[in-house]
This record gives sequence, C-alpha cells and structure tokens, in this order.
Amino acid sequence: MSTFNRIHLVVLDSVGIGAAPDANNFVNAGVPDGASDTLGHISKTVGLNVPNMAKVGLGNIPRETSLKTVPAEAQPTGYATKLEEVSLGKDTMTGHWEIMGLNITEPFDTFLGGFPEEILTKIEEFSGRKVVREANKPYSGTAVIDDFGPRQMETGELIIYTSADPVLQIAAHEDVIPVEELYKICEYARSITLERPALLGRIIARPYVGEPGNFTRTANRRDYALSPFGPTVLNKLADAGIPTYGVGKINDIFNGSGITNDMGHNKSNMHGVDTLLKTMQLPEFTKGLSFTNLVDFDAMYGHRRNAQGYRDCLEDFDKRVPEILESMKEDDLLLITADHGNDPTYTGTDHTREYVPLLAYSPAFKGNGVLPVGHFADISATIAENFGVEKAMIGESFLDKLV
Repeated sequence: MSTFNRIHLVVLDSVGIGAAPDANNFVNAGVPDGASDTLGHISKTVGLNVPNMAKVGLGNIPRETSLKTVPAEAQPTGYATKLEEVSLGKDTMTGHWEIMGLNITEPFDTFLGGFPEEILTKIEEFSGRKVVREANKPYSGTAVIDDFGPRQMETGELIIYTSADPVLQIAAHEDVIPVEELYKICEYARSITLERPALLGRIIARPYVGEPGNFTRTANRRDYALSPFGPTVLNKLADAGIPTYGVGKINDIFNGSGITNDMGHNKSNMHGVDTLLKTMQLPEFTKGLSFTNLVDFDAMYGHRRNAQGYRDCLEDFDKRVPEILESMKEDDLLLITADHGNDPTYTGTDHTREYVPLLAYSPAFKGNGVLPVGHFADISATIAENFGVEKAMIGESFLDKLV
C-alpha cells in the first residue's frame, strides 16, 4: 500500500460510463434511464479519441454492454474501475456529497411543473420586480434567455426557471439587473427554499449579456447551495488541519463546508485545468487534497444534447492530462471521476443514472490494473485512510490496492 502526501481529485461533471443497475428507477422525459451510456454513446455516434485517459486505463473498465469507449491498454499506467451511486438522486450535489462520504436517502425537491405561486410572489415582493410566469418550468438555460431575454430588457422582469434537477435558476441581463442585485435576490430565494415542500439543492444566478439573437451567459454565475447535512471527509480533513483546495464550483456545492482554500470559479474547463495546475504548484501545498469540478461537459453539451461538442470537450481535457501528470510529485495521487451521467444522445435534457469511471494514477505506482467495482463514497474513504482521519457515513477504502 502506498500513502500520498497530496491527492488531486478531478470530477468530470456528467461523464457517465453506462447505466447503473437501478437506472430504470430514474426517468428522463418519461423514459427510464436504463439504456443511457454517456461515454459509450458518444464513442458510438461521433467517435472518441482520448489516448491519455486511455493510457491510464479508461478502456479497461468493465462494461455490461457491447458499446466501447476507447481501446483497452495491455499495460495501463494506473488503475481503473467504475463506481455506483447509492444515494437517491442523480444531481450534482447528491453526486459530490456522496463522493465525500454522505448517503442522501431523501432526494431534494424538484418542480417539473414549475415553482408554486407562493415562491414566485415572495421573490417579487422582496425584489420589487415581476417574474416572467411563462418561463416558470424546466427550460434550457440558453433557450430561456433567447425566448425571454428581449422581454426582460424591456420590462426588467426576472426570468426564473428550473430543470429536472432540484434547482431554481434566475437569469438576468447584466445591463438590466446588475450582478450584485441578482446575487441578493438569489440569496433571498435560498432563504425561502431550505425546507420541504421546497427543499432545493441549489439556487443559481445566471447572468448574461448581449443583444436579442446574440445573448451569452457570463462567468459571473453563482451557486447558493445547502450545507451538507453531516460531516464529510472534507470536514474531517479540515478539522485535522489538513488543507483542502476547491477548484471551480466545489466551494459552492459544499457551501464552503470543509473547504480551507477556495481557488475560485472556473470560466471554462480549460481555465479550471489552469487553476488546478497553479494550485498544484503552490509552494505551501505540500500536503492535502485538491478537489476540482469541470462543468462544461454537463452544462454546455450534456443538457444541450450536443454529442459532438461533448466529444470535443472530452478530447480537449484529455490533451491537458499530460500537463497534470507532469505537475505531480512522486508522492501525489490523481483520481479522475464523475458525479452522474448526462448522455447527450438520450431523450430529454436531464442527467442520466449511470456508473461513473474512476482513474487512479501516481508516479509512485509499481502496479496497474482494474479495481473491483465500487461506490462513489469509496473515493472519500480512500482519502480518509490515506490522511489518517475517520471516513464519513459510507464508503470502503481501496487504498491498499494502489501499489
């Protein structure tokens, strides 16, 4: 068994690797998720060339279907497997919280028919702005500003919409509703959605700019999440004086709980990789965990059902993998995984209930191979054992298999 001074955990948001055993219990536009396969269907429909992740072992992960992701390596440089989610959800917060050791037994509330009038009225009274009622339903984030952005520019109304996820999103043109005003409105919306029957995982501020026909969402997005309902491994590390570095929306997902160093939001996946590399090179970062979320796969391509764009996004990340490996110290461990699926070839625009891949690499490895199929929380249990802290609610460490 190896132990590592630093662990770098990278979540490729929504990069699933085939339907989970309970996928038919989850639906997408009325269709069960049992035939979903994010990586498999991308590879089948538009091709996929990710040689650097393949070298670590991506193509060696066992699969129940004949769909291939990438070719298997005879001698991979690391270890690989797939992980199953046990929590009752397929959203970002559920996935990340379980990765850090929590078991979510009651899913957050969703509003596929739109938010109740009581919530909209309270937001109107607080903000002094009307809400566009026609937008109050599950909506594509780009389509909703195309459809209602011109109206907002004329009236100053709020564009409030949701998705199949437990989220309330407010889109606002930065020249019409200043970003700081939008943030205050979202903070209020957060305060009234903290318990059932409106227990939402996140309130999301969605600023945009531009003119009708050419609107663009900006990097000023902000997520207002709940704090985890119990201590995660992030909390265990922080309490033990072991630094944790959050890159991208990690700090938002955990509401800052257990994050000792917030490295800021990502403007894009590539900016996120840049921030991860800068974090790895910090002279004071000699021990601890870096935790990165790269969201473009999900936000820009999965929900928009753009298989080619998703493929290109995966290939762009894969080209950066050598830089990450070159920035690692001899006693570093890199873990690459995902938080749920979002098959861009599937029906609807929702996440899909899938296994997620796990790739593990360290310059210290003497061996390689396929790890037993496990669960999301096994990642946090492994991190906990490595740093000598207690694990959270669930998870079994695979540290002794990394040799």
